[in-house]
Amino acid sequence: MDPGTAAVVGAAGAVAAAPFVLGAAGFTAAGVAAGSIAAKVMSVAAVANGGGVAAGGIVAGLQSAGAAGLSGAATAAVAGVGGAVGWLASFF
Repeated sequence: MDPGTAAVVGAAGAVAAAPFVLGAAGFTAAGVAAGSIAAKVMSVAAVANGGGVAAGGIVAGLQSAGAAGLSGAATAAVAGVGGAVGWLASFF
């Protein structure tokens, strides 16, 4: 596959997969799923911050995306990373 096509496929695949990956990790519309990877990440973040999860932090951002979907900026970031991975993978 040529690098340009691989980048487009990678970008589209990453954007399409993001909601499923977030849900599988435990970042759901109902909140963080008990016993999930998301719960473990949230626990580590809370311990690191002295007992609470920081507003605007990575856990809060992932939970927001899991609950409401990706924002425009997050979609662009995910597409950029997916495109870069697709482009790099085309050379192997």
